[in-house]
Amino acid sequence: MTKAENAFPDPQLGEPFLLTPGPLTTAFSVKEAMLRDWGSWDGDFRAMTKSLCDQLVEMAGDTAGDYACVPMQGSGSFSVEAMLGTLVPRDGKVLVLANGAYGLRAAETLRVMGRAFTLINKGDYLPPRGDEVAMALDADPAITHVIAIHCETSSGILNPVAEIAAAVISRGCKLLIDSMSAFGAVELDVRQIPYEAMVSSANKCVEGVPGFGFVIARKSALEAAKGNAHSLSLDVAAQWSAMVKTGQWRFTPPTHVVAAFLEALRLHRLEGGVAGRGARYTRNRDVMVAGMRALGFETLLADRWLSPIIVTFFNPAHPNFVFDRFYGLMKAKGFIIYPGKLTVVDSFRIGCIGRMDEHVMRRVVAAAAEALTDMGVDSAAPPAAAIAERAKLAA
Repeated sequence: MTKAENAFPDPQLGEPFLLTPGPLTTAFSVKEAMLRDWGSWDGDFRAMTKSLCDQLVEMAGDTAGDYACVPMQGSGSFSVEAMLGTLVPRDGKVLVLANGAYGLRAAETLRVMGRAFTLINKGDYLPPRGDEVAMALDADPAITHVIAIHCETSSGILNPVAEIAAAVISRGCKLLIDSMSAFGAVELDVRQIPYEAMVSSANKCVEGVPGFGFVIARKSALEAAKGNAHSLSLDVAAQWSAMVKTGQWRFTPPTHVVAAFLEALRLHRLEGGVAGRGARYTRNRDVMVAGMRALGFETLLADRWLSPIIVTFFNPAHPNFVFDRFYGLMKAKGFIIYPGKLTVVDSFRIGCIGRMDEHVMRRVVAAAAEALTDMGVDSAAPPAAAIAERAKLAA
């Protein structure tokens, strides 16, 4: 094995590769960083929090000092709710752009917290486009904010946030971006897309471990948001205010997760930042998709919409193909894949992110080929209904 092939060795503890959109396979040094205990009030840990925030703001491209990073305890969905509940005034109205589970989850979050919203729902996999957003905003002047999903991992589609942003900002509305599964590997520079706020999570493209999300928001928006939040603990403005004053999180922080994330950020920089990380993930995708197509599998999406994060494949039409057995065979060969979330046709997903490279992805394809043989599936071609659904995207 060459040095290049050994750049991303198998997980040292023997666990399978996680071919999911997060949690994902992490470097052993990221795991090792969690072996030390930290006092959440101590100056050393406060310095760690500051470093984390400074590096993320830099990653977002803010050179003018207009934005702040506010880490929030919990899963990514906690931070999405915190962003919406803090930055959308109680008398505001949100246009939700949905083309999968996470846009719909944003709408449900707004419903539960009692914020007014309207929904553009493109179904499982069609992207919301700038002209549609413009028409919706022109038709409803009550809309104050728009939330867009950067990468909708239900299907693996990378949504066109630049054209969405142009429509939103030109109409004086404020753009919120859920970049949970894309930030750190797909460019989202505030100098190019001046969003009001975006949200992501530690256990995605930076390759940390689960435990906190973070909101990167305009400082002016955070200052204006005092009193908006529906929740004590999910108040981004209050968290930011406390960190400015004391350097501390308001409630017990995930200290070990922060330490792991700082190591993940170090590795991210060594790889060349967003561009370097994105290039590896793109190569992972290209090698894996080419290999799976050679086996007869079909992707849900046309190439122009494929993200470098996760790819959706149609289940084969062959009567011997049973996803649960396929999943088990792939796991036994060292790879955990992801069930599909489409409502019309059966599918599964394979993630491209995490501590792995194209050499690992070639092994994934080989494992899939072996699994098909073990199942007695001699064709991975999807049913005609799946191809008909995909044709809608081309149209």
